[in-house]
Amino acid sequence: MSLKKRGKYQYGDSQADIRDELLRYGKKNEHAAHHFADAICKCGGKLFELSLDDNEGAAVRTCVGCKTEHAIGDSEEFLEEAELEECACPCGGEAFEITIGVSLYEDSEDVRWLYLGCRCPKCGLTAVYGDWKNEFSGYKKLLKRV
Repeated sequence: MSLKKRGKYQYGDSQADIRDELLRYGKKNEHAAHHFADAICKCGGKLFELSLDDNEGAAVRTCVGCKTEHAIGDSEEFLEEAELEECACPCGGEAFEITIGVSLYEDSEDVRWLYLGCRCPKCGLTAVYGDWKNEFSGYKKLLKRV
């Protein structure tokens, strides 16, 4: 369970490796992720298709198993203005394990930045697919909406 760099990408063996990538990426962004949540569908599914718009700060995951759509975090508030684009792995895979991480303001439970990480189970590529400033009050509530 650790990331391995091959070429310009990181590869992991499990969903837990997404957290390591979110930590690495967040430190480079100067807003390290402090708390994390893994996406799990109400049906128990852990693989999702993903559409997102970094500019609007909106993302939607669709369960591969039951086809239910879920807005991630507070994305539902921004979907009307969003131009969602479907995500795909460079290997061609379109199903991902998804984990989000959040950076908080100092001495606060309020979110400063949101990172959306994915791992392709087809090839193991693990990357941050989206990140944006997020002014949500109460990170625990936001993470429950993954």
